[in-house]
Amino acid sequence: MDTHLTKPVDTSSTDLGRRVRAARQAQDLTLETASRLCGVSRSTLSKVENGLMSPTFDVLQKIVLGLKIEIGELFGSTPKVSASGRRALTRKDEGQRHAYRGYQMELLATDLAHKAMLPFRIRISAHTLDAFDDWGRHEGEEFLYVISGSVCLYSELYAPTHLNAGDSLYFDSRTGHAAVSTSDEDAEVLWMATNADLPHTPPATIDSAKK
Repeated sequence: MDTHLTKPVDTSSTDLGRRVRAARQAQDLTLETASRLCGVSRSTLSKVENGLMSPTFDVLQKIVLGLKIEIGELFGSTPKVSASGRRALTRKDEGQRHAYRGYQMELLATDLAHKAMLPFRIRISAHTLDAFDDWGRHEGEEFLYVISGSVCLYSELYAPTHLNAGDSLYFDSRTGHAAVSTSDEDAEVLWMATNADLPHTPPATIDSAKK
């Protein structure tokens, strides 16, 4: 899921791009070197830095692992590390926002560094798989809980799974996946992913699931 939008997106993507570039330059890395470390193409990284592409979670995870930074840093927060008794309070609508195609994502608990999991509150505006070019896939595990509306989670290995408000699903992130809203309105979900630091699996096409 490395290449998608090629025109200016929203302000949040522009800000995120500036922070990616600042993190790369702070380590005195060329675009070419950084792209190799992150495992994304030079073209993709350049588009992200220039606000021409709204990166998927997969690409964001590759960037933070490759540049050895916290994902919260890309959203303008300054994560804090505490030896024990950690906690993070996120008030309603005060998370760090990031939009990607059919997902309007709000990253929660951004003031904690080195979290074992990344919690998102996501509004799923995609109602068909046509909103996506490829499967989402990365190392780790995920948990999806439907807050409102209804959702269908498509997967490489399983039949489409339909979820209503109150339903939840735990699954392997390495299995290609994509979620769409099946209700008239956009669906709202709590989506949690483990903060893995292992190599990524190359993406596969989603075309077969659209048929």
